[in-house]
Amino acid sequence: MTLASHFVGTGVGVDDSEQLMEMRFLAAGYGSSQPPLFTWLAILAAALVGTSVLALKIVKYGLLAAGLVAYFAAIRRLGYSSRAAAAGMFGLLLFPQIFWEMQHALTHSTAIFCFTSVLLLALVEVQKRRSAVSYALFGLATAAAMLSKYNIVIFLTALFLAAFSLRETRAAILDRRFLISVAVAILACLPTAYWSLTHPQDFLSHSGGFGVAGGGSAARTAALGIFGLAKAILNFAALPVAVFAVAFVLARRSPAPPPQPGPWPERLLWRAIAFGLLVTLVLVLAGGVTQFRDRWMLPIFVLLPAVLAMRLDAMGERGRKAQGTIVFAGAVVAILVLPVSWHMHLNGGDNRGRIVRMDYRALYDQLTADGPVTTVVSSWFWIGNLRLVNPGLIVLDDEIPDFAQSIREPAVLVLMGDKEPPSVVFDRIAKAGYAMDTIHRSVEVPQLLGDMPRQVTITRLHRITAQ
Repeated sequence: MTLASHFVGTGVGVDDSEQLMEMRFLAAGYGSSQPPLFTWLAILAAALVGTSVLALKIVKYGLLAAGLVAYFAAIRRLGYSSRAAAAGMFGLLLFPQIFWEMQHALTHSTAIFCFTSVLLLALVEVQKRRSAVSYALFGLATAAAMLSKYNIVIFLTALFLAAFSLRETRAAILDRRFLISVAVAILACLPTAYWSLTHPQDFLSHSGGFGVAGGGSAARTAALGIFGLAKAILNFAALPVAVFAVAFVLARRSPAPPPQPGPWPERLLWRAIAFGLLVTLVLVLAGGVTQFRDRWMLPIFVLLPAVLAMRLDAMGERGRKAQGTIVFAGAVVAILVLPVSWHMHLNGGDNRGRIVRMDYRALYDQLTADGPVTTVVSSWFWIGNLRLVNPGLIVLDDEIPDFAQSIREPAVLVLMGDKEPPSVVFDRIAKAGYAMDTIHRSVEVPQLLGDMPRQVTITRLHRITAQ
């Protein structure tokens, strides 16, 4: 998928377009209420292979691969069989948000998937080794998770509470060397924390997406929050739970030893899931949250395939057959989704997804028909695709921090009829000390695969001279 994406030459979707805009410069934060780690990795990949679709795909699939390997290794290090580790790993591929959404849409969520797995592995190493190096690595894993996506706080809190509640892991948490982990994590996160404090508007730019107090009254808001949370849980976890259940039913005729209490690793993961649900519910009720996205459930249920696969290890032949079914199902899903995901990359979808099919070379030629352009401003992330044509181009939208300081002339405003209202970017342009030309050009931009051209409006920007 990574190599194939490099040779097709189409654009990328909204999330990747945003990364193309941001990976032009290294910073401690980039706004959009998202931490910077994915962008840093994209900058590194671009330094190696250039600003291209290939760089974005290397980061995305590298994170997916690293997360799967860490997940497998964590289960093995906890003392379970390779079959259990494989069933847990392939069980992750039964989450639609992992085997589908992460391939063609998401960025920061891919990072959080990777580093939740790495964090679990680091905790296992701390429990087993109890060395200064293992504590330092646990601190680095914690920092990487925090710099991936901010809802990792739920996973960190749940994992810490679960580890503290068990005798087998409590000693590792109470060890004074745990301060090494804390210090390393704080130091690694300090630049981004400082940036967030000094850019509060950028840091909280998407806080309205939670639908806070959306029900009006407190009772209705709580009811909407609980209903929304339950719906998100169902959408996120229904498929893997169903597949695990079917695998168990298919293996029910095989012999199994008498049930035994779960060892401490299973209790650790079950408690982490339970604490994650509890923390989430408290945040929903206390914060009046009424809107959810399914992928926000990942820090809660990422451990579910592992603990189910580990429980099957204790069921003898019955468990082994069920684990084999899960591996088979996960592998089939992973293989079948490849051509569909490839189709999505090449064709996009309806409405916003069609931005992948725009001919950005033709658009760039239209922009520069009257002379060179250094900065392109738009009201939406799609314009980041222009950096696939000219990596030196400065591309901005209204969510890029330090908007005014980033504009370099000659500059143009580019708008396409879409859901994003241009009024906000108009305001940012005016506050930056620029005015739009009174003459607008409307051009038709061809689309690949024979689609009808799309209408784009181009306007020159001029710095307002002080009177």
